[in-house]
Amino acid sequence: MRVGLIGYGKAGSAVAQVLSEDTRYELQWIATRSGNPTTVALGDRSVPVTALSKDHLSTWLDLHPVDALVDFSNATSAAVYADEIRRRGLTLVTAISSYDDAQLADIRTLGQHAKVLCSPNITVGINFLIMAARLLREIAPFADVEILEQHFREKPEVSGTAKKIAESLDVGGEKITSMRLGGIVGHHEVIFGFPYQTVRLIHDSIKREAFGTGAAFALNELRGCSNGFYTFEDLLMKRVRAQILEGYAR
Repeated sequence: MRVGLIGYGKAGSAVAQVLSEDTRYELQWIATRSGNPTTVALGDRSVPVTALSKDHLSTWLDLHPVDALVDFSNATSAAVYADEIRRRGLTLVTAISSYDDAQLADIRTLGQHAKVLCSPNITVGINFLIMAARLLREIAPFADVEILEQHFREKPEVSGTAKKIAESLDVGGEKITSMRLGGIVGHHEVIFGFPYQTVRLIHDSIKREAFGTGAAFALNELRGCSNGFYTFEDLLMKRVRAQILEGYAR
């Protein structure tokens, strides 16, 4: 699968490294706001870098076609490439956490023309944690719930992933405790307090390359999907259902 990567910040550069090492994918190019640097060395390859511009993108895609776009830039980039997704039916994996309601609604409409996955945190582990936490919440709605998130010192806002966890468990933001310490990449913990026991579900992001393995997983899972808008949980549940059916078949 030929892939174009949007964004080359700290997360994007880690994702580029993972995708370039995965034999299932060919990272064809990287797009940034500035178009700098002009190339990026990944292993024994030099990957070209282009400027992310709506006027320029269509011509660039004609010359450098891809099957999928992976977006690790910011919420405004979707407006640049949305028409090309519709016109070409390109698979889209976007890991942007800051879409507003209108932007997210526009992303959803792309699912009418292509396979689209949108996940504010694209690591496999955190999405499995969310799925497991929802299941436990349904089993034990009486349990107390607290969410702890820890990130690097400079991160100013409450973690978007923590907010998503709270929303999925139907608890308010007051249940989220935030800590900013040193260079922590990301720690999320969901604590269930029972009368006679405590359950802790914990996920730690050790390196940003975890985002790359999540994006690679999403691209592979979308191969077997029809056009539509998907969450990471949708892809995981597809795997879970397959495992359950396989178990019954034995």
